[in-house]
Amino acid sequence: MNYFSVVFCTILFSVTSSFSQEKIEKYVVGKGETIAQIAQKFKTTPYEIYKLNPDAQNGLKPNSILLIPKSTGKSSVTSAKTVTQQPKTHVVIAKETLFGIENKYDVSDEALKKANPDLEKYGLQVGQVLNIPSKNIPSKSNSKTPVVAKNVAIYHVVQPKETKYSIAKKYDITIEELERKNPEIVSNLAVGYELLIKGNGPKPVAKIVPVETKAVSEKQIAISVPEPVNYIDYTVKAKETFYSLSKVFGLTQQQLIELNPALSAGVQEGMVLKVPSKSNQISVNSAKQKVVLTKKNSQDKKTLVLLFPFNIAKNGGDTITSTVNRLNNDKFLNMTLDFYSGALMAIDSAKQVGVSMDVKIFDSNETKTTSNVASVFSDNNLANADAVVGPFYQSNVERTASLLSQNNVPVISPLSKDAGNPMPNLYQSIVSTSVMKSAMFDFLTAKQGNVIAVIDKKKETIRKYILENQKEVKIAPLTATGGLDVENFKRLLVRDKMNYVILETGNTGMIKYTMNAMLGVMSNYQIQLVILEPNETLDTDEISFENLTKLHLMYPSATRENNSPEAQIFMQSYRKKNKVNPSTYAIRGFDITFDTMMRLSQDKTYQETAETMITEQVESKFEYHKKEEGGYVNKGVYILYYDTDLTIKEAK
Repeated sequence: MNYFSVVFCTILFSVTSSFSQEKIEKYVVGKGETIAQIAQKFKTTPYEIYKLNPDAQNGLKPNSILLIPKSTGKSSVTSAKTVTQQPKTHVVIAKETLFGIENKYDVSDEALKKANPDLEKYGLQVGQVLNIPSKNIPSKSNSKTPVVAKNVAIYHVVQPKETKYSIAKKYDITIEELERKNPEIVSNLAVGYELLIKGNGPKPVAKIVPVETKAVSEKQIAISVPEPVNYIDYTVKAKETFYSLSKVFGLTQQQLIELNPALSAGVQEGMVLKVPSKSNQISVNSAKQKVVLTKKNSQDKKTLVLLFPFNIAKNGGDTITSTVNRLNNDKFLNMTLDFYSGALMAIDSAKQVGVSMDVKIFDSNETKTTSNVASVFSDNNLANADAVVGPFYQSNVERTASLLSQNNVPVISPLSKDAGNPMPNLYQSIVSTSVMKSAMFDFLTAKQGNVIAVIDKKKETIRKYILENQKEVKIAPLTATGGLDVENFKRLLVRDKMNYVILETGNTGMIKYTMNAMLGVMSNYQIQLVILEPNETLDTDEISFENLTKLHLMYPSATRENNSPEAQIFMQSYRKKNKVNPSTYAIRGFDITFDTMMRLSQDKTYQETAETMITEQVESKFEYHKKEEGGYVNKGVYILYYDTDLTIKEAK
C-alpha cells in the first residue's frame, strides 16, 4: 500500500485546474449576414456563437444584437499586481447553473448574489455578465448575529447543549416565534433537527450528508430541506398497531408519538391521530422512510472491506517516469483513484460523527474477467466482514458475493450497470435504465396527466414496451415518411390537463419538428416534453436550449445537482484536501462508502436497513428493493426538469 500512497498523492497534487474567461463583444447584425460570416469576421466558430445566443439557431434578424466571444491571451507586459486588481467577471452561457458557477470560482451562493443583486429577482440569463467576488475581501461586519436577507428562508441545525432560548437570542427572535415556525419542537428540541428561523420555507427531511466537525455534534448528521408537510386526521381502526400505522404512514413509532402524545399510552381503537397526508408519504405500499442515520451505541466494532482495482502488481518495476505516464494515460486507474479519494473523504466524515469502524482496503487486482479476490479473502480471513464494497467489474462482484454467500455478508456493487445474477447478498447500487423508465411512468401516472408518446420507427422496442406495459399512454401517429402527423397529434391533446409528450427518437429533424408542434399549441394547452433516458441529440447545438426550457424538459436521473449548504461543505472540503474539484467518480466513492458505513453503524443489520430505510447523499439516493429472484436493486430515482431560469429542478 506504500507504493499506492505515492501514486495517489502524485495524481492528486500534480493535477491543477485553471479557468480562463472569454471577453464578450456585442455585435449588431447586418442585413443578409449569416452566422458563418460573423464567426469568420471575429475569428471564432458558429458553435461558440450559438452557445451564447441559442435563439440565433432560429435565424438572424437585421439590427438584432449578438454576443460574440473574443478570446484574450495573457499579456507579457501586464504585471501580476495589475491582474489581481482587475475585477473578475463571468459570462453566463447556455445550460450553466448557479451551483456550477459557484463551484467553479469557489464562492458561496450568498456572496455571488450579493455581488449581483439582479440574480435574486431575475435569475440567470444567457449572456449575463456576473461579478465574481474576491475571496480575499474581508467581511464588513464582525457581528456574531447571522445576517438574514429579506424573503430568504434561513435554517439552523440544533447543536448539543443548545436551547430554544439560546437559538432565539442568536437570531434575535422570540421563543414564541421559533415555536410557531417549528411546532414540532414545542414538546422537545432534538439535537440535529433543522429549524426554520426566518422567511418561508419547507420543513426538513432526513438526509445523510457530510459535515464539518464544528458544525455538528459527535453523533449527528445534518439534515436538509424537503417539501412542506400537510397533515390530516385519521381514526384508528380495530386491531391496528404501531407497526401497521408505521407502514401506512411511513413514520416510526417515536414520530407517531411526537405528533400524537396520547399514543404514549398505546394504540386504541377510535383514536383520532394527526398524520401526514398521502401526498407526503414516501411510499404508500412500503414501510420505508427517509431517515437521519445517527451513530448507534454498539458493543461490536463493525468491519467494512473496500476492494478497489489499483492493480499495483502491474507496476512492480516501474520507474517514476513510467508511473507518471501511466497516470496520464490510464483512464481506469484515474477512475479508481478518484473513487478512492471520495471513499477516504467518507471515512473521515464518518469519524467526525463518531463512527468507529475497522475499514480494510485491498487491491482487487482485476480485469473484466479476472481478479485476486479469492486469495485476498483466504489470506486475510475476511469471511466475517460486515459488508464489502467492490470490486468494480460485475463478474468479480458476483464472484465475491458467491464467496460470502454462506455468511450472508452484503456485497455492494459500486459501479456496474449490469442487472446481476440473483444472489441473495448482492446489492446493485447503480440504478438501471429499466428502473428509471418505470419511475418516470409511475410519476406520470401519479400526476394523472394525459400521456402521449412520439416514437420514431427505429424505436420499436420502446413502442412494444409501451403497448404491453403502459396501456394508458397514447401513441402519436406518424406520416408515411416517418415524421410526426401534427394534425392527428393535436387531436390527442386534452384541455385542463397537463399533456406529457414522451419523445423517443435520435433524429434531429424529428426532435425539432415535434418541439415546434408543441410550442405551437402552448397558448391553448398545458404541455411538457419528457424523455425516458439520456438523449445525446438534445445536447447538440442544433437543438435550441431555450426551447427545451420553455417545454420544461423532464427526465429520470440516478443523480441530482445538490446545491444545499451540506453539499457545498463537501465540495469545499474535497477541494481543500485534494486541490481539485471532485469528479463524478469521486462523488460516487463518497456516496456509496459513507452510506454503507452509516448503515453499518445502526443497531440493525445492513440487510434490515436496506429493507426499511431510504437514504440520500451528495448526488445519489439509495432505495433498495428486494428482487423476487434474489438480491437487491437500487430504485433511488430523481425526476428532474429544465426550468426557465436555466436551472435544473426536482419535479414534485
